[in-house]
Amino acid sequence: MAKARALDKRRKSIKNIRKITRTMELVSTAQFRRAMDRAVAADSYTKRMVHLVSDLAKTGLDVSHPLLEERSEPKNATMLVLTANRGMCGGYNSSILRLALQRYQELNDLIPNINIDVSGKRGISYMKYRKIDIDQSFDQFDHKPAFDEINEMAQRYLDAYLAGEIDRLEVAYCKFISMSKQYPVVETLLPMTEMKSDADDDSSKPGGEKTNVEYEFLPSPQSILEEVVPNAFKVKLFKCFLDAAVSEQIARMIAMKSATENADSMITTLTSTYNRARQSQITNEMLEVISGANALN
Repeated sequence: MAKARALDKRRKSIKNIRKITRTMELVSTAQFRRAMDRAVAADSYTKRMVHLVSDLAKTGLDVSHPLLEERSEPKNATMLVLTANRGMCGGYNSSILRLALQRYQELNDLIPNINIDVSGKRGISYMKYRKIDIDQSFDQFDHKPAFDEINEMAQRYLDAYLAGEIDRLEVAYCKFISMSKQYPVVETLLPMTEMKSDADDDSSKPGGEKTNVEYEFLPSPQSILEEVVPNAFKVKLFKCFLDAAVSEQIARMIAMKSATENADSMITTLTSTYNRARQSQITNEMLEVISGANALN
């Protein structure tokens, strides 16, 4: 009877775990839909802003902006790593951190001073475990990052870049393409030269926007550039957070769905094993009763 009781106890434990994973799957599904709506809504605006910056830089006019000029000998760089506050999302955090650490080591060979900023408790714990000093840490961003909070962070990076305190800003995060495609990337946001090249790549694709657009500037090209370029950076950084949020929910939804299915499989196997053990014990008990009765006769 002890074996059957142990199997029944284990089966009940797995059923409780299944309730948790199933609930987390449903919660992640609901949060994913809201996060995806925000990411998709911001995608067109972000691309249009990046294209606009690229178009303005190609007008041939004698205009420039510090955010568009790459510094020849960068001495200070900052890497912002976007991770989750919670686990149970498969390899989401580990893939980002692995890529970020690889890029961090590459930058160490090129730039004398590298600062690490980390968003998410998982990334903060990982950096402390690897004994990598963190310059700034953030844990207030969850599945619904607010633009006002990202705007404040972006403004600090802009001020530091314009003041010469940093020469390069890179962001490691999980890029969202579609429901079935997300992958970790490290993108250079400052200077914004790579954003310009990304716009060129999009334009070269079928259906991409053309860059040969004529503009009329009022009051002047330089004043418009000074307004558009910082806003394009802020929107791009916000889009990184939105992509990270929706990718996290997709990873957690898939991981919890897989865990629920595994729990179902284990419950089925344990139920079958329990039934056989219980049947064997009942048979043995019946044989003992019959043998005892025969002995008395």
